[in-house]
Amino acid sequence: MAQNQSSAPVTALFLDVGGVMLTNGWDRKSREAAATKFGLNLDELNDRHRMTFDTYESGKLSLDEYLKRSVFYQDRSFTMEEFRKFMYDQSVAYPEMIELVKALKARYGLRIAVVNNEGRELNEHRIRQFRLNEFVDFFISSCFVHFRKPDADIWKIALDIAQVPREEVVYIDDRPMFVQVAQGLGLRAICHSNKDVAKTKGQLAAMGLTL
Repeated sequence: MAQNQSSAPVTALFLDVGGVMLTNGWDRKSREAAATKFGLNLDELNDRHRMTFDTYESGKLSLDEYLKRSVFYQDRSFTMEEFRKFMYDQSVAYPEMIELVKALKARYGLRIAVVNNEGRELNEHRIRQFRLNEFVDFFISSCFVHFRKPDADIWKIALDIAQVPREEVVYIDDRPMFVQVAQGLGLRAICHSNKDVAKTKGQLAAMGLTL
């Protein structure tokens, strides 16, 4: 995917979490696994998920409220605590990307900001579990700022909080649409695939971020 061209030095990385540094928090595959494990109707789960998950990610519902609407709208043979633990356990790190971001920050003194769509409890669990707060300076998460990508305001808030010029930012996401929106705001951007981390490293190197 084409990137915005800029001769300005890179002083900040804005990154998605799911699909970049970790697996997605609660995606279709995770819901399929949950339906199998807990004996749920997958179509019903997905329908109810679609109707309410955006509200959860926007910080307007708690995880328990989301689960009451999507799973526990009827009696179940398992507890909400068991289901929450299953959700949390779906998250897995992509160590190569995490180490890359840490190394670039250490070498270039970059500001690191997360710009992601995530519900509060899942987001906070993933931050703690994978120690993202040890190297991320700012979390501009949808549940905190009440805007979700692709709403351009979430990137504008990230720029305001990080206090860096947009031409000095590189944004990394696995979703092409979100990359395009960021580019439209004047950020350089990379469409990342964890199947080809070397390509992302090469694109960063072309912007001056070599290791």
